[in-house]
Amino acid sequence: MKKILKVSDNRRFLQWEDGSPFFYLGDTAWELFHRLNTEEISYYLETRARQGFTTVQAVALAEFDGIETPNVYGHFPLKKHNGLYSPAMPDTDNQNNYWNVVEYTVEKAASLGLFISLLPTWGDKYNRLWGKGPEIFDADNAFIYGKWLGERYRDHWNIIWMLGGDRPLDTDAHKTIIRRMAQGLREGDGGSHLITFHPMGGKSSADEVLGEEYIDFNTLQSGHGVDTGYESYLMLRRDRTAEEKPFMNSEPRYEDHPACFNPKLTNWSAADVRMNLYWDILEGACGHTYGNHNIWSFCRDLTNVFLFYWQDALFHEGAETVQWAKKLRLSHDYFSLRAAPELATDDGGITAHVAAAKGDGYAYIYSPYGLPVIYDPSPLNIAVIRLSWFNPRTGETTIDSIIPGHRGGKLVPPTSGKGQDWVAVLEFGKYLE
Repeated sequence: MKKILKVSDNRRFLQWEDGSPFFYLGDTAWELFHRLNTEEISYYLETRARQGFTTVQAVALAEFDGIETPNVYGHFPLKKHNGLYSPAMPDTDNQNNYWNVVEYTVEKAASLGLFISLLPTWGDKYNRLWGKGPEIFDADNAFIYGKWLGERYRDHWNIIWMLGGDRPLDTDAHKTIIRRMAQGLREGDGGSHLITFHPMGGKSSADEVLGEEYIDFNTLQSGHGVDTGYESYLMLRRDRTAEEKPFMNSEPRYEDHPACFNPKLTNWSAADVRMNLYWDILEGACGHTYGNHNIWSFCRDLTNVFLFYWQDALFHEGAETVQWAKKLRLSHDYFSLRAAPELATDDGGITAHVAAAKGDGYAYIYSPYGLPVIYDPSPLNIAVIRLSWFNPRTGETTIDSIIPGHRGGKLVPPTSGKGQDWVAVLEFGKYLE
């Protein structure tokens, strides 16, 4: 039977057609089709599947001069018309072509149970604010290209369409291009796949395409700086109230990325990655995307900003530990989770934000530094709570104690310090029956 992914009945999460939950745990592999051969693609996908990822984000017309620089086999994605590469003319003339590599990737991912969040193009191909470009899209060829993609991947269950690509929709023409591309995808695939939008840093799809019927769920890019990069949960809080659709962060701070794009500063670490991850999912996100600076680019040549070969970066701590957030979410009643800041006192620290959420019979409180948490169980209106500590670094849960539900107090995690993050798991009701 064909697998179908859909928006959940409560309009907050993603689920399979049979009603079981789907947690979007993504990796940004933007240059996957463009810079790897099929053997390397298989190795990358097999590794990410073992690490618990469910989705890979990759771009058909890639950022690194993906129009005019061929893939590793020497193939270009498009043919030329009047001397310019045309989105209306995908190059499939030869038996071995660029799109066969894309096809191979999609099919290999499906065999491993992975989705491909497929960006039809990087944003500089319709709005070259920066980057190589060239700008090649208009309303007409955007529709033709979208329809062609939709038809080609209509019967592949493991596709999510991700429009956009790190550029704003500054003009009506930009918005029309995206709308027409979405219409082409819908006509081509018969509406068989979800569609979302990947915005530029510090922006959300709710800023760019709010109210558009073709958007099934919203994503934001909190980015790699110290403003929205740290306070991603505030962006998600805004998305949560913008419209009744699932929402998530599709590009937070990357592991091994120079902070604020400045190689003279520190690089973001696994601890930084997990902060955004747990802050965001406890805000009610339908999933989360991990990224590593050396993976999205598939680094082969080391520089002062790309410090690791991509094969080595695959196994860095952040990539190995983000899977435990999925484990935690799936361990309790999935669809009832809601942000619940009233359960814990937030100390106001930019990096020490305490996040809390509750569901049917349980609550989570996240302490990014393992610092004591002042909690108030009164909103839960229960008598007895079982307190456990979930370790985001190992995925292990340790039962701590039974505590009263009628008064608050201080919860003290097992360890503290940078990288010693913990989740207090409070269980009651049906979990104690």
